[in-house]
Formats: sequence, C-alpha cells, structure tokens
Amino acid sequence: MKIGITCYPTYGGSGVIATELGKALAERKHEIHFISYRMPMRLTHLQENIFYHEVEVSNYPLFEFPLYSLALTSKLVEVYEFEKLDLIHVHYAIPHSVSAYLAKQILSENKENVKIVTTLHGTDITLVGLEPSFLPLIKFSIEKSDGVTAVSRFLKDKTLTTYNVNREIEVIPNFVDVEVYKPQENCAFKQHFAPNNEKILVHISNFRPVKRVTDVIKVFEIVRNKIPSKLILAGDGPDRTECEKLVRELKIKNDVYFLGKQEAVVDILNASDLFLLPSQSESFGLSALEALACGLPCITTSIGGLPELVIHNETGYLAEIGDVERMAKYAIDLLTNSNKYKKFSENARKRAVEFFNKEKIVSIYEEYYKRILSI
Repeated sequence: MKIGITCYPTYGGSGVIATELGKALAERKHEIHFISYRMPMRLTHLQENIFYHEVEVSNYPLFEFPLYSLALTSKLVEVYEFEKLDLIHVHYAIPHSVSAYLAKQILSENKENVKIVTTLHGTDITLVGLEPSFLPLIKFSIEKSDGVTAVSRFLKDKTLTTYNVNREIEVIPNFVDVEVYKPQENCAFKQHFAPNNEKILVHISNFRPVKRVTDVIKVFEIVRNKIPSKLILAGDGPDRTECEKLVRELKIKNDVYFLGKQEAVVDILNASDLFLLPSQSESFGLSALEALACGLPCITTSIGGLPELVIHNETGYLAEIGDVERMAKYAIDLLTNSNKYKKFSENARKRAVEFFNKEKIVSIYEEYYKRILSI
C-alpha cells in the first residue's frame, strides 16, 4: 500500500505514534509519505520506503494568521495525485481530518476515490474539540472520515457521547516497540543519578497543567522522607518554572533532576524504579506504556484510558486525582517490598508485550486499512 500520514511532528504522543506506525509499516514494505509542516521528531534516520513532504505556509501580509489548514489541503491533494496514494491516515482531528476531507472533495472532481482514516488521540476530543468554534468541525470531520480509530475505549465512548456521533469507531490502542523499550540490567546511568543506591522515581511529560507535575514532586517529598530516593523529571513545558520553584521551596533541590526534553527515554526509564503519572486527563498514557515495557510499575490516576493500561495492584496502582498521600503510600509500599516489586515489574513487562507490542498493533492497523479500502 501507499499511505500518506499527517501528524503533528513534535514530542506529543500523537506525533510519536504516527511516526512509529509509519516506520513500522515501511518495514513491512508499504510506501509511506509523511505530510507535515516539519520533519517528524522520531524520523531520525534514513529509512527505505519513507518519504517526507513539507507543508509550506505563505506569509502573505494580507493574512493575519497562517493558513496551515488550507496549505495542508493543497499538499495532500498534490501528494495524493503525484504519488498515487491508496489511503490518507491523519492523526489528531483538528485540523488534519478537516484538511483531508477538503482534499478528498477536490480529488473527487477528478474521479479519485480517496479513503481517509482519522485517528483520535485525546486532547483533540477532550480539550481542543470542546471549544465552541471547533465542535461542529470535529463532529463533521469524524462523520465524513471513511474510518475512525480511537486509542482507548474511554476515548471512543467520550467521542460518541460528546459529539453525538452516529458511526463506528474502532479502538486500536497505542503501541510500544518491546525490543527497544525493555529492561536492561545494570543501567550505567543509575549510578549517576543515585550514587548511594537510592530509589529513583521518574516522570516524563510535556509539563502542561493537565499533567499535574507538581503532584509528582509532592509525592516524591513524602517518599523521600521515608526512603532514600531521587526524582527524575524529563520533559519541558509551561509548568516547569512552577515545578522548579516548588522544589526550591521544599528544599529538595539536590534530590531532583530536571533533564528537559530528552531522546534517551529508554535509558532514563531503565535508570529508574517507579513511574509516576498523576494526570487529571489522559486518554491513553503512552509514557506509562513505555515505562511498563521497561518493567517499571506505574502509579497513575484512575481517569480516562489509564485503567485500560495500568492494572491496579498488578502492574501498578491507581489513585484519585490529587491524592498525593495515597500515591506516596503506594510508592513506599512497592519500594520497600522487594518481592512485591519484582512481581509488579514482571507483570508490567508482560502486559506491554502481550497487549501493546508493536507487531500486534501494526497488524491490526494493516487489517483495518484493507477493510476501509474495500468499502
């Protein structure tokens, strides 16, 4: 198949999954064309069967705001026509699925039977899409896509009820490469972060308010008072300054590492003992899945799609939003009970391998594409 993939090319989960899906499909001999305003962040190496098409946005003085949606539409039409694509797969509804629909209408004038698959990732439905100005567009683009997938049952149900959509939505969860994200014995970085064999807690995110990174710090302070421990915070975003301020106020600066945006996620996870994700909204939780694959038990909130990923009292623990005392209690329980920790770690890895491994999920996408193309 020749597949066009449009996504946001940044550090967000939707862009990561879209890029990794494209790479995996290319390994299976499909021809993949990425169409975006910048090279996707995870496209770091030259790979056979992968091509990139940049969407160039004009800065004409008449236009006060960049017209990315329209520029994307034109580029989708161009790539579809000249590369003879079989299907366009857009990740994140706004504006990608709307641009794809416009492209489909233009191409239909030339008798092209364009098939569009839209994958919903989370905030396109639970946050951005709820803006009054976007709500009709989201509903329209979902109903007009030839196929729609969601990364969790939670997100599927949320979409159907919030937008009163009358159509099938396929749940295809996010995935992880379990041959890359896997436990490593004697990680060299661990000694750097914890020279005296302290326990290491870790959080990785884009530091947006919805991630509640300050809760991570509050949990860590309680754990630190009971167990010699360190905290790794990887990522960057609007709440980082507030987090750094809180660390100074709590006088725990020497035990907290702010690493900023990092490519070496596998090394960071393997240097750690426990993953914290106290989000107030999470449609899936890709960073938690990557942690599970590395054998890290996860302590998360019991919201959104997280209960579909983290099994309470098996691969980690679930707690209510903002309940830092309970999260800390769970963390201390795991970190002071080596037998329980070992079992949770094994369960975490097993769950990632059995239910969310790349080979399994990419095969599901292949079958879904074939089904849409046959309509």
